[in-house]
Amino acid sequence: MQFGLYAPIPMATVGSPEVAQAAAEALGPLPHGRRDAQYDHARAVLEKADALGFDLCLFAERHLGYDLAAWVLASAIAPRFENIRPLVAVHPGLWDPVMVAKLAVSLDRICKQRMAINIVNGWFDEEFRMFGGTVLEGEERYRRTTEFIAIMRGLWTNETFSYEGAHYKLDNGRLLLKPASPEAPEIFSVSRSDRGRRFIAEECDWWFIEFPKEAENTDALMRSVEASIGDMNARAKAAGRKVRYGLNPFVAVASSEESALEDTVAQIFKHDPNPDVRKIKQRMMPALKAGCVGKPADVRRQLRRFEDLGIDLILCKMLANPENIERIWGEALSPLGTPPPRQAAE
Repeated sequence: MQFGLYAPIPMATVGSPEVAQAAAEALGPLPHGRRDAQYDHARAVLEKADALGFDLCLFAERHLGYDLAAWVLASAIAPRFENIRPLVAVHPGLWDPVMVAKLAVSLDRICKQRMAINIVNGWFDEEFRMFGGTVLEGEERYRRTTEFIAIMRGLWTNETFSYEGAHYKLDNGRLLLKPASPEAPEIFSVSRSDRGRRFIAEECDWWFIEFPKEAENTDALMRSVEASIGDMNARAKAAGRKVRYGLNPFVAVASSEESALEDTVAQIFKHDPNPDVRKIKQRMMPALKAGCVGKPADVRRQLRRFEDLGIDLILCKMLANPENIERIWGEALSPLGTPPPRQAAE
């Protein structure tokens, strides 16, 4: 099993004083000689995670937000990694696929563990319109993304590549820089609709399985995840492909589940006096039902259950500070058979 984490930025992080500081300072100038707090914090957290032996980091993207741009943050930190590979979020409809293909191979060639792309189809219409894009619905949404991926892969694997689609056209396109590995960068995505699942089965290498919001407890959540994997296995087999699976539970260790929950909530409200309630309710609550909060032995047991279902990657949501990450790694993650860490880059 592989383990990953999120780069700590305002959109993806709760309970971090540094991230709260960065958000508070975002609309004004910084003191001379000081960097944005989220950059220094992200570097400290991610270099610690890399030294411990984490496998992957998702650089999420919120264009209309306080967050540093994903491509900038990934390019500033990921080349220092020895163990972690960067997974950079991309919104088709806001980016040109040829430009993303070039950005991807550029990052790929300066990272030891290469890079991957997380496709985000998008829903935030105000953000899309402000940054020059459009949100599409239904079939057109997936047709555009399928064309987007086809152009990237075509440019990565061919000397020249042409494409004629409903949303993109390319005549003898070429990249004079190719991926660092013979295999093209992997494509991750998330979707829960029937059409979205078909898109995953036909186009993507990894599927982040969404937690069912209606699941009342961990056992119900497990049954839903098992059914989702069975459904996707059948879809991928019919398409002549194989899809791997990731899951993003909230992970916290303490003497008990109650204590871990109390500590987590206390940290959220301590460092975020005006926390994003939507983020907590819609993103954290389903992840908290995954059963990865509590005694280390119980967390390890639950992670093994996910592995037995076929989950290949656990993308941990957790309080983002080096001390907490080190504790979680040592008490819950490293005993699960992850290879011993290599020395992080100086």
